[in-house]
Amino acid sequence: METRKDIDKNIEIISQDLGHRVKVKEGSSLKEIYQQLGIRLSYPILCARVNNKTEELDYRVYNPKQIEFIDITHPSGMRAYVRSLCFVLYKAIEDIMPGTRLRIEHSVSKGYYCGLGDRIEITPEMVSAIKKRMSEIVDADYAFERIECPTADALKLFKEHNMPDKVALLESSRTLYTIYYKLDNLIDYYYSCLVPSTGYLKVFDLIKYNGGLLLLPPSETDPSRVAEVVRQEKMLEAFKEYVNFNHIVGLSNVGNLNQAIKLRKATDLIKVSEALHEKKIAGIADEIYERNKNGGARVILISGPSSSGKTTFSKRLSIQLMTNLLVPVTISLDNYFVNRDQTPLDDDGEYDYESLYALDLKQFNHDIERLLAGEEVDLPTYNFETGRRMYRGNKLQLKSSNVLILEGIHALNPELTPQIDDMYKYKIYVSALTSISIDDHNWVPTGDNRLLRRIIRDYKYRGYTAQNSIARWPSVRRGEEKWIFPYQENADAMFNSSLLFELSVLKRHAVPLLNAVPRDCSEYGEANRLLKFLDFFLPLTEHEIPPTSLLREFLGGSSFKY
Repeated sequence: METRKDIDKNIEIISQDLGHRVKVKEGSSLKEIYQQLGIRLSYPILCARVNNKTEELDYRVYNPKQIEFIDITHPSGMRAYVRSLCFVLYKAIEDIMPGTRLRIEHSVSKGYYCGLGDRIEITPEMVSAIKKRMSEIVDADYAFERIECPTADALKLFKEHNMPDKVALLESSRTLYTIYYKLDNLIDYYYSCLVPSTGYLKVFDLIKYNGGLLLLPPSETDPSRVAEVVRQEKMLEAFKEYVNFNHIVGLSNVGNLNQAIKLRKATDLIKVSEALHEKKIAGIADEIYERNKNGGARVILISGPSSSGKTTFSKRLSIQLMTNLLVPVTISLDNYFVNRDQTPLDDDGEYDYESLYALDLKQFNHDIERLLAGEEVDLPTYNFETGRRMYRGNKLQLKSSNVLILEGIHALNPELTPQIDDMYKYKIYVSALTSISIDDHNWVPTGDNRLLRRIIRDYKYRGYTAQNSIARWPSVRRGEEKWIFPYQENADAMFNSSLLFELSVLKRHAVPLLNAVPRDCSEYGEANRLLKFLDFFLPLTEHEIPPTSLLREFLGGSSFKY
C-alpha cells in the first residue's frame, strides 16, 4: 500500500523572476528549481534571494518561499563571485608555494590588493605560475563544499591547519556552530555564500602591483571581460600606512580587536587611533602653511564620498591652520547652485543636485578670482525653499592671513576651478579607508563602513529609517563613481577618516536600526548582510571617544556645530 511518504510533496513558491506562483517538489535545491522553471538571466546564476536573504544554489526549499535568482550583475552575485575567486587564489598559492600566507587586504584600482608572507619578493614568473594554476583549478570545476559543524570542531580544524587568523576570529565569535568551506583538499572560512563550483569563475586576472598582487574580477559594466585597472597609487599608500599602523599596535584583524576589548585595552586603542588622526591633520596643516608662505595654497579644496567625515575634518583642519597663524574662511558650494529651473535632470527625470553642472561654475570662478585678487565680493545664498539664489549683503574680502576652504563632492574635479592657477590650490581627499580585516581572506569593504555611518546619521539627524538609507545607497554610489572617484588621485593629501575601533562602536547604534528593517522589503537582504558582518565585532561603548572625534559627526556628542 502506498504511504504518504511515498508521495512527492509539492510546495508553492513565488517566483520573482516569472512574476507568479509555481509548484516545486519539496526539498528541491535552488539550482533544481532554477532548471525546472527555465528562467534565463543575462549571465549564469550564482545565488538567489530567498525571502530577501541571499542563499547558495545548494540551499534546499522545504516550505513556501519567495525566490529571486541572481547573476553577476547583482551586487550579491558579484560578492559571491569575488569571494569564490579569492578561495581559488588561495588554493593556487597553496598548491605552488605551500604554507605561504596570503593576505587579501582591501579593494583598490578596481581589484583586490593581496600580500604574500612578510619577506617574499613577488616576481613576474611567480605571478604567471599562480595565474596558470588558478586557470587549471577553474577548468577542473571543483565544487565548493559547504560544511556546518560545532564551532569547537572548526576551531580544532583551523588550529591543525595553522590558520591563527581564523582561530582568533572564531574564539571571539561566541557562536555554537560554524560554517566553513572546502575546495578539493583545502579548507577556508567566508562569512557569506560562494558560487557552486570553480567552473563559474572563468573571468579574472592576476597582476603584479606595487609590491603585491592585484586580483581583478569581472567588470561591473561588462562582466564578460576583466575589470580595467585604474591606477590609485596615492590611495594604496594611504591604505598601506594604516595597515602598517595596525601591525604595530598588534591589531590586524577582528579577532585581535575583540581580544583587546575583552582585555579592557580599548581605552588605549581609542587614544592612539585618535592621536594618529590628529597627527595626520596637523601634518596636512603644516604643509599648507609652508606652501602658503611661498605664495601658494590659498584655496583648500576638500572632497570625499558620502559619510567620509569631510565636515568634521574641515573643522579640525581649520583649528590646526589657526595654530599656524592662518585664518580659514569657508565658502559653501551649495550657495552656488543654479536656479532650480536650470538644474540638470538625471536619468529618471529628477533634479540632479549631485551633477557638477548643478553649480553656476562661471559665477563661482569669477568670485574666487576676485577674492584672490584682494577684492571685496558679495557672496550669494541659495534659498532651498524657493530654489533660487539671492544676495543678502554677505560680503567678504580676504586678508593676507586668510585661506579659503571649499568642501564638496566636486572639489577635486578640475572643471570646478579651471581658471584658478594650480599653485593657489591645495587638494585633499577624505575617505574611510577601513584597514582592519575580518581575517586574512575576508576584508572590510570601505563602502560598508560608510553605509553604517550614514544609516546611523540619517536616523539621528534626518529622521530616516535604515530601510530609507539602504534604498538610497545605490544611487549615492552611482554619483560617487561618476563625480568623485575619478578625481581622487588629483589630491595633494589623502586623509583616512576610519578609526581602528569604530565598527565595534557603530555596532551598538546600527544593530537596532537594521533589525527594524521589515522582512518583506527588498532592503532586508542588505540589512541582514550587514547584521551578519557586524556579528563578528564585540560591541564597544563610546564614552571614551573625544567630542572632537570624526566619529562624533555620526554618533552625536560632538563639540563642533554642524
